[in-house]
Amino acid sequence: YMGSSNTKAKLELKEKPDTGVYVKDLTAIVVTSVDDLKKIQVHGRQNRMTAETLMNGCSSRSHAIFTITIETSELGVDGKPRIRAGKLHMVDLAGSERQSKTEATGERQIEATKINLSLSTLCHVISTLVDAKEGAFVPYRNSKLTRLLQDSLGGNTKTVMITNIGPADYNYEESLNTLRYASRAKFIKNKPRINEDPKDAMIRKFQEEIEQLKAELERAGNGPEKSLSGGFNQERAGNMGVK
Repeated sequence: YMGSSNTKAKLELKEKPDTGVYVKDLTAIVVTSVDDLKKIQVHGRQNRMTAETLMNGCSSRSHAIFTITIETSELGVDGKPRIRAGKLHMVDLAGSERQSKTEATGERQIEATKINLSLSTLCHVISTLVDAKEGAFVPYRNSKLTRLLQDSLGGNTKTVMITNIGPADYNYEESLNTLRYASRAKFIKNKPRINEDPKDAMIRKFQEEIEQLKAELERAGNGPEKSLSGGFNQERAGNMGVK
């Protein structure tokens, strides 16, 4: 969240090879309880820009992203600690607006234009991920929103979208477009994997294979001389350190 009370300060997006895209000058806080987490969330929410329009007395004038990074450590088969890391982006998107309904003018109209533009870019990115062939160009950089959420959309993640619609027939068209928007997102197909050190991943894989081979040996009558369905042989055992 922003440590400064200046909610209009422009923040830059940067990228690191090991951590990916991040927002420069934001503060990351280490928390140890749910209460600590809630306090940080409340503080960040206070920095969010809201204003009144004809459609909403407290309309969000920006998107909000609350990011939780979780790290765990456990002893591996070699007795050394293994660290796994995960990241949860909780995103509250500002709703698209029609000037004919909100009658926004001046600064409110400029904000609405930027909101609609970023939502349009997000829709384009989602459509590209769903329809395009593997390796196709995805326009993440066309918006700060999609650039920051790149890993959440087409990376090593699972993505869930929750929509908020109104029952009034006056908002029928907006509600229908919102449902179509979310329907596209659920067709994004990613392949999440565990975030861990490559060496730890290799050790874990070998350990799983060893356990599988032990189980096959037991089923085969406790003897390696019998034929095993897993294709067990002395060379493979030697490569994995099995004696």
